[in-house]
Amino acid sequence: MEELSKLLTDNIVFPGLGISLNVDNEAFSIFGLSIKWYGVMIALGMLLAMIYCFNRTKEYGLDSDRLIDAVFAGVVGAVIGARLYYVVLHRESFRDIRDVFAIRDGGLAIYGGIIGALLFGCIMAKIRKLRILPTLDIASMGFFIGQCLGRWGNFFNQEAFGSNTTLPWGMSGGRIQNYLINHQADLAAKGMDVNPFLPVHPCFLYESLWCLAGFLIVHFYHKKRKFDGEIFCIYAAWYGLGRFFIEGLRTDSLYIGTVRASQLLALVSCIAAVAVIIAMHIRVRKTGAVLYRDTEESKALIKAAENAEKEAEERRKNRKNVQLTDDQKIVSDEEDNEEENNAEGE
Repeated sequence: MEELSKLLTDNIVFPGLGISLNVDNEAFSIFGLSIKWYGVMIALGMLLAMIYCFNRTKEYGLDSDRLIDAVFAGVVGAVIGARLYYVVLHRESFRDIRDVFAIRDGGLAIYGGIIGALLFGCIMAKIRKLRILPTLDIASMGFFIGQCLGRWGNFFNQEAFGSNTTLPWGMSGGRIQNYLINHQADLAAKGMDVNPFLPVHPCFLYESLWCLAGFLIVHFYHKKRKFDGEIFCIYAAWYGLGRFFIEGLRTDSLYIGTVRASQLLALVSCIAAVAVIIAMHIRVRKTGAVLYRDTEESKALIKAAENAEKEAEERRKNRKNVQLTDDQKIVSDEEDNEEENNAEGE
């Protein structure tokens, strides 16, 4: 393939598809604070994931009010975990503590986010007395949505790309070229000979589409799950399988020694999840299993939550009626006063 010319910083091209875009990684600014598309896409992914999951809490036998606390704890844990994972494995890029907190331009590792979300979310689930396995099931459906959309933040930042490719959807960009030029020696030392002026694999797109496929699988399967925790295991297996191969293409992997950290973690999580699924399906066939949503405990919690919701609605209606009555009394008093004044005038 013919080499590309030097591109402007914000220029993104898909030469095989005849697409050329000028994409600023800043979405907008508020009072002088620059808001990046990276953060916007992650926030959008989280929002849609929460909307989807909260509409399905009863299908897992969970109280949505308690789940909210676990979800918000998980979001905090995801940001902390994603950044710490990246910082620990990319220490040479950080000069002082201020760099560690500068996350608007990127530098969040998905696996660190997953680990942090699981740790913080499970701790809060324990505190709020939520069953861990069904909570993980519903959360993992949200993970697929969040990652599918969040990966597009990498597109705006021109990151999470791979080695050279001749496939028609190969991409390039000004920031991509600059990164490859500046890291050519490091990549060569790791056995990657990458030409900065040829298209590269859009790994962010591969992972986004892989997560979309995973979401569709669990969306149509989750009502047929055989045991609590199965959806989470499917998530770990599916995402791990895809990430193992996609990570092998990337030029910006985080390493532990000479091993790609996320590729190793993806392989281990995939194998472990498949083993659990097989073992549990064998167990279910032999002894049967009861999902938490079908237990008396879950039904009682859901019933209590519904009653509390009805009582809250009744209180809102009563307050509204009291307000209406007060307003009517004021109007009535004003009318009486007006009549008295008119009578006096006559």
